[in-house]
Amino acid sequence: MRTGIWQATPGETVSIKGETFEFCHILDGVIELTEEGRKPVTYRKGDSFVMKPGYRGVWKTIETVRKIYVTVG
Repeated sequence: MRTGIWQATPGETVSIKGETFEFCHILDGVIELTEEGRKPVTYRKGDSFVMKPGYRGVWKTIETVRKIYVTVG
């Protein structure tokens, strides 16, 4: 298990989770996640979500984001 706070400026990256679960809680900012084969979902300050093992998609930081994360795998 790993935990921490992560921050990123606007941009786009491919996210691949492999065999890990990742819980995220957005402290500040706005992101858009587009899982392969699905519609984009927007998350803002106060939102939480989980990316499950095997997750593949695009992480787009729209406004500088800070998140708390917990990974287990």
